[in-house]
Amino acid sequence: MGIASRDNENAVSYRTKVARNPSMERLQNNYLFPEISEREIQHMKKYPNAKVISLGIGDTTQPLPDVVASSMADYAYGLSTLKGYRGYGAEQGSTELRKAIAETFYKDMGIQDTEVFVSDGAQCDISRLQLLFGSNMSIATQDPIFPAYIDSSVIIGQTGDVEKDSGRYQNIEYMKCEPQNNFFPDFSKVARTDIIFLCSPNNPTGHAASREQLHELIRFAQRNGSIIVYDSAYAGYITDGSPRSIYEIPGAKKVAIEVSSFSKFVGFTGVRLGWTVIPKELLYSNGFPVIHDFNRIACTCFNGASRIAQAGGLASLTGEGFKGVLSLVNYYQENAKILLETFKLLGLKAYGGVNAPYLWVHFPGSNSWDVFNEILEKTHIITVPGSGFGPAGKEFIRVTAFGRRENILEATKRLTGLL
Repeated sequence: MGIASRDNENAVSYRTKVARNPSMERLQNNYLFPEISEREIQHMKKYPNAKVISLGIGDTTQPLPDVVASSMADYAYGLSTLKGYRGYGAEQGSTELRKAIAETFYKDMGIQDTEVFVSDGAQCDISRLQLLFGSNMSIATQDPIFPAYIDSSVIIGQTGDVEKDSGRYQNIEYMKCEPQNNFFPDFSKVARTDIIFLCSPNNPTGHAASREQLHELIRFAQRNGSIIVYDSAYAGYITDGSPRSIYEIPGAKKVAIEVSSFSKFVGFTGVRLGWTVIPKELLYSNGFPVIHDFNRIACTCFNGASRIAQAGGLASLTGEGFKGVLSLVNYYQENAKILLETFKLLGLKAYGGVNAPYLWVHFPGSNSWDVFNEILEKTHIITVPGSGFGPAGKEFIRVTAFGRRENILEATKRLTGLL
């Protein structure tokens, strides 16, 4: 054996004396969406000539409104001049953008611009909130739900081990959201927890909570002294008059944090911009305002959202920009309508697709990964298996309406041929 071979062997066998974080060891497999991407890559290697259509990962596909892209381009070019150059910005976001968010999305709700924290996306803020809460908090979350809530809870150390039979983590209160209960928790069957995660419109089911349901949620949180983390990232897709913000409900400012995003509304999945609202009335048990601790988290762990992204976000909330954004939303909503009609013709029950860009399609008695594999193998279409969103999703797949119209129409033809 040569010297080089021995060195390589020693390098592989060497270990530090640092133990792995036991919370990381509790995580199940890979995070859902990179796993889907990897399976798509493997499928394309197997069928190099196939035209793969993605109805899986919820990534936007339409170009940004011109005024939005132009504002970012102009700001970026300005950085090349002495007059236009800027360095660090406020960790909480620019004053102009915070005011625009408060006025656009929370008008007449009593939310002040100083309660709005601009960030690099809602998913990042979920992790910052978990850091804020710490490992000793108990949590409740919808089932099914976007996996970041549960995975971040596992990482921060709030959970126990996973139960192999059920797929549930110990120390998490799973709130079943199924067709039988109109995709909203039955709080008479939910134990008290410190934190309640709720997403509306829900990802993956597409259900938008009604005003009555949110009143029920607020009352439940008040009775238990809990804090709600309310994810409204898809509120821009609501068409039936359901509340677009938790703060439309009286009493919410004393019990709720709202996380939201420019990603799916404006098309900033790659630009990265979001925000979190922490009302000043929200207090810990000792009377200390939560907003002060979140501000400390932002200042300690974050240097502020990109100035370029913030310029685009501000442009999207102007008259011209907002008109262009609504046109994008309408485009994806029409895609959802086409997909809904297709599944209806196929005799399959599909939920969502009205107030959200997602369809939650039921395959009774099936395993969602088996359905995912069969659709991919026979039609070259990527979906998302429902079990990736929790045990309650095992008989469902999620289908996204984020796609180009020609791909949506082609996908409907292939699905019709298969199903």
